[in-house]
Amino acid sequence: MSPLLGANGPDSFIWWAWVGDHLDEIWERTVQHVQLTAIALVVGFAISVVLALVALRFRRTYAPITAAAGVMYAIPSLALFAFLVPITGLTLLTAEIGLVSYTLLILIRNIVAGIDGVPTAVREAADGMGYTSWRRFVAVDLRLATPTIVAGLRIAAVTTIGLVTVTALIGQGGYGALINDGLSRSFNTPIVVGATLSIAMAITVDLLLVGFERLVTPWTRAER
Repeated sequence: MSPLLGANGPDSFIWWAWVGDHLDEIWERTVQHVQLTAIALVVGFAISVVLALVALRFRRTYAPITAAAGVMYAIPSLALFAFLVPITGLTLLTAEIGLVSYTLLILIRNIVAGIDGVPTAVREAADGMGYTSWRRFVAVDLRLATPTIVAGLRIAAVTTIGLVTVTALIGQGGYGALINDGLSRSFNTPIVVGATLSIAMAITVDLLLVGFERLVTPWTRAER
């Protein structure tokens, strides 16, 4: 029988009996991974919207805002968590500060680029129809910018799902806890399960966001 699929022993690539006996733990790690990712994306998107609105309203702020977000994005995740632990401890807050900081540059840039990409003629047409600035922003600018904004969300979501595994080093981590468990015991199965489910979650979330984009931007399909 193939050692990859059916050896059914602790030294196999994956030991199915272990998987069957640890379904509760795998489900618990799945819920934790989803929670860590969802909190980071919701908080990161909310902060990014505010900062993007500031950058759009006061153009001189765009460079310093993206520069600050870029510095946070450039810091290696392990170094960032090591820096935060003495301040906020081995907590959910520490994990989320790191995860949120990695979403900001991606989301701010895509929100601003999406709004800037709205054709001037479309804006002038909306103004000619009597739209106020705020109504035009919500009904026209934001709507036409949706594909670019969702593209940023897709990148941020996939990046965050991968980074969540690193937070296992500070007692969080979702699937990262399984991977760490396997590495500490030189036991393949938890590593394979954690890595495989992390990849599957990233692909699933990406496909869901693609479906969301198609749902809210039906005019893009009509143009093809």
